[in-house]
Amino acid sequence: QVQLVESGGGLVQAGGSLRLSCAASGRTVSYRAMAWFRQAPGKEREFVAVITWTAGSTYYADSVKGRFTISRDNAKNPVYLQMNSLKPEDTAVYYCAALRSGSYYYSNNYNYWGQGTQVTVSS
Repeated sequence: QVQLVESGGGLVQAGGSLRLSCAASGRTVSYRAMAWFRQAPGKEREFVAVITWTAGSTYYADSVKGRFTISRDNAKNPVYLQMNSLKPEDTAVYYCAALRSGSYYYSNNYNYWGQGTQVTVSS
């Protein structure tokens, strides 16, 4: 079993920054990738960013490209999401997720999820 725990959310003004962390425990060796998704009230969960486990390749949603950076430390744990130039439309619950196989971009493919952390950006 794998457990994912997010931290680092909070309230920030537009233009500010936050860094989210995702700590994993359990059998992490079987991951293909780890990603961040977000879900705003009344909206579907959407892909934000992903980092592949072996090569460390990164991919981003167009809406966050150039503002957000996903990374990990040398031990591959935790995984971070550095969020800069935050906008009110970035307000959402942010979830960390782990993928064994399949496309990076679809939430249904992910096998493990954290409990989420709230990010609120005020205008």
